[in-house]
Formats: sequence, structure tokens, C-alpha cells
Amino acid sequence: MKIRIISAIVALAIVIPLIIMGGTAFNVGVYIISLIALKEFLDIKATKKQIPIFIQLIAYIFITVILIANSKDISNVFTLDYRVLSALFIAFLIPTVFYHERSKYSINDAFYLIGGLLFLGISMSLLILVRSISLNMLVFLLLIPIATDIFAYITGLLIGKHKLLEEISPKKTVEGMVGGTLMGVFIGAMFHHTVIDPTFSKIEILAICTFLSLLGQYGDLVFSAIKRYFGKKDFSNLMPGHGGILDRLDSIIFVLLGFMFFIY
Repeated sequence: MKIRIISAIVALAIVIPLIIMGGTAFNVGVYIISLIALKEFLDIKATKKQIPIFIQLIAYIFITVILIANSKDISNVFTLDYRVLSALFIAFLIPTVFYHERSKYSINDAFYLIGGLLFLGISMSLLILVRSISLNMLVFLLLIPIATDIFAYITGLLIGKHKLLEEISPKKTVEGMVGGTLMGVFIGAMFHHTVIDPTFSKIEILAICTFLSLLGQYGDLVFSAIKRYFGKKDFSNLMPGHGGILDRLDSIIFVLLGFMFFIY
């Protein structure tokens, strides 16, 4: 527990100033996080099959291109040039012809990389997008999954009896999900009402917070399912006691994706 607390303090000491500063510093921070997340994504794949180094290099180039293209927000809309999208498919599908052995590189590997790059590229671009819109809005979106996670853990520890999806995440309980959702919604709605917009419909913000809280929890389960498929407990040990970048961003990523339905 001591290592877990120290690890969290160090991470917060790095992340909080970047969030407050915004601009180029925040964008660079998100880019570094994206590179680490991609490495974890490739490393967990390597537990079953190592992607060729040349293909990995192409993946890093594409995540860089996607992030740079969306680092200077103008219209508050995620953009992906069709040329980049076309190159993404061509770059990862053509090598399947030259790597004759499926044990080295296959069509499944190609689509794993294409899907992963689009998923990570869009998610990290949304972090940049939301911060460029408003610091308070980003804090609002971070508060919901963080509060949900904390109170889901506490509630599950105190009164949790009924397993949620034991085959994917043995420790999660229905009671924890309910407790986490209630507190995540309460804290998120209160922050939005007091800091962002007190005139916004209370019913609508409660509905939005409920949707995002639940979506974040199921996003956590999606990432747990990926780790279970590859037989791993964590994506990495970058943050002792917490796992890797993807272990910490799992629910936040899905909250960001879900918020896009309400951004306007």
C-alpha cells in the first residue's frame, strides 16, 4: 500500500501541473503518454506474438502523425486526413504479403494494430481537445471516473457480495458498481453545477453523469478482458502498485469517448 501511495503522489505531481498549464506543455505530455500507451499495447501483444520491429516503428510514426494533426484545435472537431487513414491501412496490410509466415505477421496482427492506433489516437486527441476547450471541463470528466473508481472500491470492500463479472474482473461487485456510480454522479454533477454552469438542466447533467460513470466502469472491464485474454494482470509495471498507463486510463478513455455525444 505504501508503494502504491508513493507511486500515485509522484504521478499526480507530474500530471496536475501539466493539466493546469495546458497548451504545448500539456500536448507534449499527452504525446509522451501516447507513446507509452502504444508500447504497452505492443508489449501485451508480444506475450502471445512479437510484432516485427519494422512494423512497430511504423506504429510509432502513425501515433505521432495522428497526435500532431490534432494538437492545434481550431474547430473542436477530431480530424483524421483521409491520406493518413489510407496510409494507415496500406502500411499495415501490405506487409502481410511479404511476411509469408503467419507466425511472424498476419492479417490479424495488421487489424490489431490498425484498430489499436485508431483507438489510442482518437482517445489521446480527445484529451487535447477537451483541455483546449476548458480546464474545468477536463477536470469534470476526470472527476467522474476517479470518484466512481474510489467509491466502487470502498463500497465493494465494505458490503460487496455479488460478483459483477467474475470471469473478467474477480474483485468487482454489483454493490461496488452501484456505490461507485452514485458517488461518481453526485460529485460530477455537483462540480458541473457549482463550477461550470449552474443554469444547466439538473436532470440532464445527472443523466449525462450516470451514463459516463457506467461507461467508464465498463471501459475498465473492456481493458480487463484484454489483459485476461493475454494472461496479464497489468499492462506494465510503470507505476508500482497501479500497473501501467493503460491500467490508469482505461475508464477515463471511455468517459472521454462517451462525452463526445454531449460535447455541444
